[in-house]
Amino acid sequence: MDEKVLIIDFGSQYTQLIARRIRELFIYCEIHPYNSDNIDFNSFKAVILSGSPFSVRSKDALHFDLSKIKGIKPLLGVCYGAQYIAHFEGGKVVSSQKREYGRANLNSIDKDDPLFKNIPLNTQVWMSHGDTIQDLPTKAKCISSTKDVKNAAYSIVEEMVYAIQFHPEVYHTKDGKEILKNFLMNISNVKPDWTPDSFSNKTILEIKEKVGNEKVILGLSGGVDSTVAAILLHKAIAKNLHCIFVNNGLLRKNEFNDVLNQYKGMGLNVKGVDASNYFINLLKGVRDPEKKRKIIGKAFIDVFDKESKIITGVKWLAQGTIYPDVIESISVKGPSATIKSHHNVGGLPDFMKLSIIEPLKMLFKDEVRRVGAALNINPDLLKRHPFPGPGLAIRILGDITKEKVEILQEVDSIFIKGLKDNNLYNKVWQAGAILLSVKSVGVMGDERTYEECVALRAVESTDGMTADWVNLPYEFLQNISNKIINNVKGVNRVVYDISSKPPATIEWE
Repeated sequence: MDEKVLIIDFGSQYTQLIARRIRELFIYCEIHPYNSDNIDFNSFKAVILSGSPFSVRSKDALHFDLSKIKGIKPLLGVCYGAQYIAHFEGGKVVSSQKREYGRANLNSIDKDDPLFKNIPLNTQVWMSHGDTIQDLPTKAKCISSTKDVKNAAYSIVEEMVYAIQFHPEVYHTKDGKEILKNFLMNISNVKPDWTPDSFSNKTILEIKEKVGNEKVILGLSGGVDSTVAAILLHKAIAKNLHCIFVNNGLLRKNEFNDVLNQYKGMGLNVKGVDASNYFINLLKGVRDPEKKRKIIGKAFIDVFDKESKIITGVKWLAQGTIYPDVIESISVKGPSATIKSHHNVGGLPDFMKLSIIEPLKMLFKDEVRRVGAALNINPDLLKRHPFPGPGLAIRILGDITKEKVEILQEVDSIFIKGLKDNNLYNKVWQAGAILLSVKSVGVMGDERTYEECVALRAVESTDGMTADWVNLPYEFLQNISNKIINNVKGVNRVVYDISSKPPATIEWE
């Protein structure tokens, strides 16, 4: 693939958004940490330096060798990237007396600069920085300003360097996508050839070359990622793909049988394994969320090891890993705090003796859906909400019991069916119920009750990296609450979660 763009990540919370916006232009890009030592710069046509929570003036500044690309490849610095180029190439970055966070307007634009082709004066941008560029680097010229930031953007045309102190990747920068398009297509001459069909065809050929006639085992979950991965593999190796769908006892109500029936008409070789009692027993008395995830992950490996030995000659384990899983598992600053472990990332124990193949590991979730559509997968399956790998275990706060799982399955079933019946399901990115394991006093008939409280959660998002709670109609929530309390024994209170991500996460554990 020749039309590639490199994003150097300095730890910004928006780095993935840069990649997403570029992919929306049908241009392929990759994110690599600033301190990666295995980047083939020759294979990329353009480079973007991301923002960062650090200051270029600090002793903790994150350093990158600009000599590898400056004047060699078209370069765009964003926020920290812009300040880094200025600070270490003859300019001056200072702590701003007028810190600019949030919305601003470009009240001065150099219309002759190709970066701002077709960008209107006073266009809204999003700022997020405490430092500012006081003096530009050698040979640079200012190409845009705001009321408070003189050097909002600059360029060094003869070195193919462009830099902006605002974030073009966020929604609040109204013409941000057009600015990225100007840099990539007009300045860097990158061709937009990253399409679902091109990805599918290329990936199927790569799988054929890599796997040959060897057997592959894949764990199906019923979700979008594993299903699309399965179809790609099936098209490449046909009967040599062996799919296993494990009932870990933590799935949605009736999901084990429903999903198996769904796969019957897709031509996949699928075996259902009911290991629900095995998983529930392992989780007995465990309350810590990360321990739950690790126990479930290990149990999956144990089940797969057992099943892979039944199928003779298995050499590969396929996984539905997607790009956010990969990125979040790489720390920009070395070993650092992990928000939560990803069930698809981290490798396999040596005793399994299987090589891993991950056909979707460079895709974002919406790209996976587009590839699935190109492969003619049932739209209802592609529209399924994401469901956590550990299942309902991380939607039950505290310890896990079979009785708690059954209560939550009933609550979840009523909520999801209600969303579908009221044409709300496809307007929601992800929805589910959480058993709080907190009892509260209630009254049913004339009797006092002391029963469970459940929280309903529905969020809107594009890829799950950020999310807002969905403003579901009051009447809908009222009806769902009544149905849950009247039909699920053991629940006497329903609440609705109105937290956004960040600062909250989508799941509670």
